[in-house]
Amino acid sequence: MKNLILIGGTMGVGKTTVSRALQGLLPGCVFLDGDWCWDMRPFTVNEETKAMVQDNIVHLLRNFLRCSVFQNVVFCWVMHEQSIIDGLLEQLSGEEFRLWNYSLTCPEEALRRRLEKDVREGKRTPDVIARSTARLPFYEKLNTRRLDVGSITAGEAAAAIAAQVREGQG
Repeated sequence: MKNLILIGGTMGVGKTTVSRALQGLLPGCVFLDGDWCWDMRPFTVNEETKAMVQDNIVHLLRNFLRCSVFQNVVFCWVMHEQSIIDGLLEQLSGEEFRLWNYSLTCPEEALRRRLEKDVREGKRTPDVIARSTARLPFYEKLNTRRLDVGSITAGEAAAAIAAQVREGQG
């Protein structure tokens, strides 16, 4: 059975880096990032764009889950509300996969340091710090496996997830 591995977490926690590392550890693995579907100018968040983005994400996930080449589909996105996760999974009903649902977390100070570094390097704007740290508590309420990445590397986080996925396959 295929694995759908959801990696959620607030901005700057390391979702993309962990997902990329995980892609290198699992066979037949594709990495998809929900942010790709939001990369638009002007950046507009309303009911129409939310529905369009979710539809595009589900379309991508479904196609990769159906493709015989891939055994593992890794998808990362902010996913800070249970309704976001449930909405994606509801739209994927009828597809066969084993779900691995993770939220990456870290202490606020560690997140702040990461984001400040990104701001200094011009990768993010300063406003992301307050927005991202404010979302940290949301991940404690989700029906996900939480992985604290505050004191481990992305490679270590990916290895921990890969080990769990491999054990589940056996």
